Amino acid sequence: MSLTPEATAAVLTQALPYIQRFSGSTVVVKYGGSAMDRDHLARFAADIVLMHSVGIRPIVVHGGGPQIGEMMGRLGLEPRFVDGLRVTDAETLDIARMVLVGRVNRDIVSAINVHGPLAVGVSGEDAGLIQARADNPELGYVGTVDTVNTAIIDRLLDESLIPVVSTIGADATGQALNINADTVAGILAGALDAAKAVFLTDVEGLLADPDDPSTLISATTPSALDEMVGTGALAGGMIPKVEAAVHAVRHGVASAHMVNGTTPHVLLLELFTDAGVGTMVCPDSDQEQEISP
Repeated sequence: MSLTPEATAAVLTQALPYIQRFSGSTVVVKYGGSAMDRDHLARFAADIVLMHSVGIRPIVVHGGGPQIGEMMGRLGLEPRFVDGLRVTDAETLDIARMVLVGRVNRDIVSAINVHGPLAVGVSGEDAGLIQARADNPELGYVGTVDTVNTAIIDRLLDESLIPVVSTIGADATGQALNINADTVAGILAGALDAAKAVFLTDVEGLLADPDDPSTLISATTPSALDEMVGTGALAGGMIPKVEAAVHAVRHGVASAHMVNGTTPHVLLLELFTDAGVGTMVCPDSDQEQEISP
């Protein structure tokens, strides 16, 4: 897209107060799903580098559900899900570990590092980053997070590097566990006292009616989302995203956002413009803490 000099200046002027506000702050971005094709990945990587260049400290937490499903299909295996979480037996765990750590993580790191030596791939197994337990036999080797040790993330951020986290954790015995990426992003955002947690999805945000795009919920609160989950208004893969956003906000993150990751440069639209995109989750009372724009 070609902009006139005047339009370019207007865009930069609009971005300035947001750059000033968020410079030095931590932003956790959950990336995954259908937003991970080659073209989208290149744009996403450029956006992450731009954030880093203006002083924001981005952390990328990624999933890889479609890639895991693709590999399982090539091996003649049928994926199964319970409440949006992948049922993970021993064979599926090996596939998830190989795809998330060995393929998807490397692709994201490489895309970012096209712009400079900035990104470092980290698994939840590294330096005890994610300690978890498998407490649902129906799901198999799926982890529930017990603790996060953010020391390795803090060190990378202090070195002006961009951590890219794959969500394979481990239990106390060293057994690897597959963990939902939305869940990890929400917990990490709270543990790191992030200014924002941004969840990239393949829809515009949270819809009151999943079949009607016009029912987008532009802003909501943890209590309202609790009620939606309790009444069954939310189902499937949206539940982990909503629960992760709620966890982040209730643990000190000023706002969480669910936005369409397939929209070009949606991160920049969310962070640096006046236009609200997707769904913003903020505290039940805006007196609890300042709500980010």
